[in-house]
Amino acid sequence: MTLQQEIVGNAMQMAVVNLSPGQTVYCEAGKFLFKTTNVTMETRLSGPSNGGQPQGGGGGMGGMLRQAMGTAMQAGQRMLAGESMAFQYFSAQGGEGTVGFAGVLPGEMRALELDGTRAWFAEKDAFVAAESTVDFGIAFQGGRTGMSGGEGFILEKFTGRGTVIIAGAGNFIDLDPADFGGRIEVDTGCVVAFEEGIQYGVQRIGGLNRQGLMNAVFGGEGLSLATLEGNGRVILQSLTIESLANALKKAQGGDKQGPTGGLFSTHSG
Repeated sequence: MTLQQEIVGNAMQMAVVNLSPGQTVYCEAGKFLFKTTNVTMETRLSGPSNGGQPQGGGGGMGGMLRQAMGTAMQAGQRMLAGESMAFQYFSAQGGEGTVGFAGVLPGEMRALELDGTRAWFAEKDAFVAAESTVDFGIAFQGGRTGMSGGEGFILEKFTGRGTVIIAGAGNFIDLDPADFGGRIEVDTGCVVAFEEGIQYGVQRIGGLNRQGLMNAVFGGEGLSLATLEGNGRVILQSLTIESLANALKKAQGGDKQGPTGGLFSTHSG
């Protein structure tokens, strides 16, 4: 059953979800806004792929132990990735119910429909809510890519069938690298989400020559750009968390980026 949802608002959007009786949606802790009284709320450490939905008995003590260990590993992985350890589950009882969710930054939201054939990857903290038929996982980029790119090391991964709602900062633009010769290069903080099949990487800006150093020191991008290659959907955001943080610090009288940006930035993340 498709999740009935509507994304409303402008500068700070929210998702209003209508649940059918017995239908369940879950969100990351801290993304819930409101619900009707006939919607139950339960907080669990487990995701839907590991006990997120009520399961029948069986397996005895060994089955319970395996499930407990799987839950602990899943929660531990999310914690190491800097994600919330717990999920909140919402189910409508005795009729239709309504639940509201939102992200944590001023910007847009997007509902992605998974048909079971392609996974989606998203930046850390992009996840807002999903149907219980969608599995949430953590994907680790290769060490070299992650260490070079900063923001791209840890990604959220969504598989299964159903609707998943994500959020980002600023405005969104949808692109397909295939429409631009098969490859696009973007600021590492601008990537919100992309379909499975898109190759994500990080490349150095120019060489170790005069122009390369000028780009790194005065261009505001540091030493690397994210690369996205292939044929598939890519969602980018117009505002990066780092630029928002620097703007707020500057407004408070503490400009941490300095007059030139780039390598002169003292922003610590």
